[in-house]
This record gives sequence, C-alpha cells and structure tokens, in this order.
Amino acid sequence: MYDCRGLVALNESTSWSFPGAKWRRSRSISLAKRGFCILSMGNHTQPRYVVYGSSRGRDIPIFVMMPKDTFGIDSSGTPRIRRIKALTMSLKALKLAGVHGIAVEVWWGLVERSSPFSYNWFMYEELFKLILELGLKLHVALAFHSSVHTSCGTKNHISLPPWVLKIGGINKDVYYRDQHGICSNDYLTLGVDHVPLFCGRTALQCYEDFMLSFVTNFRSLMGSTIEEVSIGLGPSGELRYPAHPVHDGRWRFPGIGEFQCYDKYMMEDLRQAAYQLGKPEWAEKKPESAHYYNSHPSEVPFFEDGEENFLSDYGHFFLDWYSAKLIQHADAVLASATSVFKNNQDGQLNSVLLVAKVGGVHWWYRTPSHAAELTAGYYNTATRDGYDPLGTVLSRHRAALHIPCLEMLDNETPRACCCSPEGLLEQAFSMLLMSLLAFPGKHFLMSKMQNVARKKILFVTGRNATERLDKDGLCRIITNSRYSEADCIRSFTYWSMNEKIFQFDNWNNFVLFVKKMSNRR
Repeated sequence: MYDCRGLVALNESTSWSFPGAKWRRSRSISLAKRGFCILSMGNHTQPRYVVYGSSRGRDIPIFVMMPKDTFGIDSSGTPRIRRIKALTMSLKALKLAGVHGIAVEVWWGLVERSSPFSYNWFMYEELFKLILELGLKLHVALAFHSSVHTSCGTKNHISLPPWVLKIGGINKDVYYRDQHGICSNDYLTLGVDHVPLFCGRTALQCYEDFMLSFVTNFRSLMGSTIEEVSIGLGPSGELRYPAHPVHDGRWRFPGIGEFQCYDKYMMEDLRQAAYQLGKPEWAEKKPESAHYYNSHPSEVPFFEDGEENFLSDYGHFFLDWYSAKLIQHADAVLASATSVFKNNQDGQLNSVLLVAKVGGVHWWYRTPSHAAELTAGYYNTATRDGYDPLGTVLSRHRAALHIPCLEMLDNETPRACCCSPEGLLEQAFSMLLMSLLAFPGKHFLMSKMQNVARKKILFVTGRNATERLDKDGLCRIITNSRYSEADCIRSFTYWSMNEKIFQFDNWNNFVLFVKKMSNRR
C-alpha cells in the first residue's frame, strides 16, 4: 500500500472559496416553499419521487474506495491481502483525516473460488477486523464481475470463479456477445438469470447464495460497521451492458459502442418478444445500421435519420426490449438482495442501505439519440427519460441510486464529443427531487402526507468518475453534493485510495474536502 509516515499536519489557515456552480439548464426549474422544487422536464415524463434525507446542514459521510491491487492470489492459489502493514498505515491516516469509512469490493471470484458453495471469507474477516479496530465504517460492494476493466494488469486481475469460467469455456453463450460473436467473460449475460447452468443453479441463485453466505458470516457487523452494501448488477458492478469494452481494444472514447444481446439466450427472448407483438419479421432482425464500437452518431443511420432508426417502430421495439431486460435484471437481483438483507432493512438508524450503481455514460448526451447510452442499455433520448423505470425499481426495493460524475464539468470534456456530465447529473437529480408544496395552516400536514403517499421514496449516494485531487475538482463535488435544489446526497464514495492521495498538496486538499463535506471547521 502506501507509506504515510511523511504526512504532515494540515495548515489550519488554508482555506477555499466555493463559487456557486451554475448549471446550464435544458429544463426549467422553479423553487417552491421550504427549499423544495418542482422540475419541468420538457418532453421527459415527470416522475413522482420523494428523496429520503436532506444533505443540507448535515454531514455527508465519505467512504474511500480501496485500490484494486489490495487483493492477490498467492503461490498456493489462496486469496490474500497484499502489503497489510502499509495498508494499515494508510487506513490510520484516512481515519485521522476524518474519513467516515472504507469502500471494499467483495469479489465473487475470490470468495467462491475453489468450487460451488465453498465460500472462503477468511481474507475479508481479517480486513473487516482491521477496519473495525480503527473505528472506520464499511461500504461493501458485492462484485459479481471481474476486475478486467480496472486492474492495472493481468497480474492482479480478479476473474469470475474458475468453475464458472470452465462452464463458460464449454458454453460461451453464458457471456454477453456483440454482433461479431465476440464475448467477454467479465460478467454473466442476464440471459442466464433463470437458466440452471451453474451446477444446477441459475445465475440469480448463485448471486443470492453468495449474498446469503455473506450476511450469515458478517451478521454481527450489519448496520453497525457495514452501513452500505452495493449490489453488483453488471460490468464494474454497474447496471449496464458491456457496450464499451476498452480493456481489449475493441472500443475507445468517444465511440458509441455496440449492442450486447447476441448470446443465444437473449436472442431467443427477442424472438419471443417479436412474436408476442405480432411482428414475426422482427424475430431475427438486428439493428444492422447501428455500425461499430468506434463510430460516431453522425455516421450511423440507426442513430440519425435512417429508414429504421431509433425513432422508428422497429427502433422503439428493439430499444424498449433491450432496456427492459436490463431493468428486469436489476429488479430480480435486488429482489433477492432485499430478501437476504430484510432483517437489516428495518429503516432504523442501524439499518443497511442497499445501493445500485449506474454508469456515467455522458458522451453524445447532447445529441438527439444519446447513442452511447442506448448501447449501454439506457433508453434515454432527447424525448424519452430512460432512467425513470430504474427509479421505480429502486423505490420498490428501498435501494439507493449511486450516481457518478459529481466532479465533472461539460467544458472540461471534448466539445466535438457532445459530452454533458452536467446534463446527466442534472437528469439524475431531477428524477429524484421532491415535488412538495407547503400549504399553510392545518391543511399542510394532510396535503404533505397525501403527496408523499403518491410518490416513491428514493435514496441517493454519489461518487467521482475520474480521479480528482485538485481544489477545483473537490470543490465541485461539494457543490454538487449540496446542490441546493436537490440537496439529497446521503453519502459519497471517493475513487480511490492510491499513492497520489497521500502526496503533500493532494493530501491537504483532500483533508479540507473531508472537513467541508462533514461540516467541520
């Protein structure tokens, strides 16, 4: 890990200024009474949600994500913690800086590594004990994917369990496939969620059994030390298709990506959907004019004005099916998680918050089709709100939406790529805002109760998508986390712990950032 012995005390006279960040709005926002607001979303459907918990005037806990190379495999094939002494010093430094907790990925490929139903929690028991002794809290990310997207090389790469890879070696359709037949063994296709291919179990049953073993083993820490549990829903733990595979060179920014539904299980589902709709001619049809990973929307008929583009009847059918399968996957996995964690979701102070991550697909956001989002599975266009269905699912399971890009500005991205991390973030916030008017006198309480009853309760947590340790970037996170019209971030996960964070200037910036987020002076 990192040597923190050279850290010096923060100069208390150091200060920041916090200019109010003004977002460019494509949708009009007006403030109502009591600090809440009503959002006009233009052509987007107006959602009805209640945000749980306000961030204004209270602490926003900071979790720091541990680096991917924390874990390794020794010569005997046993998972182990690497550089434990240096890690301990790093954790102590973070605790002294005021960090609330540590975010730890719990890898399916490490715990259930040797054989099905054989769960080895020893490494995590050791790590959690260390974190507990230091007085830190835990955000646990249950990782049902590999680390192929984020590992620094093959040496520290964490794969799916070897026995799963063996099954995948025989039947490659257990993985997502692109139109060329290329598959990635990073995450199981949602097409096998209900197919018993894994030693008599479906993929969903594998995930549920893993979660059950986790809860059984760490029950004493639930709600006290373990405060948040992120449920892995796709590549990098995010609810999305692996449409932008940068790790193997197929994709590079700002390509639109490719649809990932060509395994035999998803294709069979597509056929059934076409026949049920009375469109058998669409049963074998693919969006052939959607082009390739590194295409730009202006080059692609499907995302522009082609005969059967994204606005056509066929385009709507395909995109609706493609995105709905992703939402159904989230619903099924979160239903299992809710069942497993139900005794720790009582709504009390010591309850565990379930979390669902979404990807920050912000390039080509300022185009009509939002092509990169469509290939990732988010049916979000200039005329359609693709994130509202996810809000419904999260509300049903009382899970938090984990949103990225809190550190980013549009003007820091390439103009030619029509990026808008601000627009993406604004849309996420707008979906979650409380549309709540205060009525005077005795009618207020009843009106408020009726309004809340009509809405869905949502939780929000945040993270950065790029590593920022400069004052401007950290200041932007604070501004967005306390965004006056959303005012709803429950916690923030900083990505990630590495040697840069402990460098002198960066460390001073980071400590001030933690103080500002926790309202300390």
